[in-house]
Amino acid sequence: MKNAILDKIEQEQLRKDKVPDFGIGDTVRVHVLIREGEKERIQVYTGVVIARDGSGATETFTVRRVSYGEGVERVFPLHAPTVSKIEVERKGKTRRGKLYYLRDLSGKKARIKEKRTE
Repeated sequence: MKNAILDKIEQEQLRKDKVPDFGIGDTVRVHVLIREGEKERIQVYTGVVIARDGSGATETFTVRRVSYGEGVERVFPLHAPTVSKIEVERKGKTRRGKLYYLRDLSGKKARIKEKRTE
């Protein structure tokens, strides 16, 4: 009984629009709603998905990018209202579930091969 109530609450928390099919190694463009005082604006954060965690309403994904020579990682809740849109730029071909090893690499070594779609 209690489980059914929790499931119903979780279903209300999920995104109404369709979440794009993306995975680890994909380069994504995340449109994030930024609130500064009274104003709202959308900021685009582009990078490689290095991890996906959780399930249901608590699912998150980690995006890594290099900004001004410094590696920056950001964790986004998949079903948060602040994430307005997720676009997949390119599909990456990986053999791992988490790409934490990219933290130690830079330049050509940090590249991920593109997955063929045939």
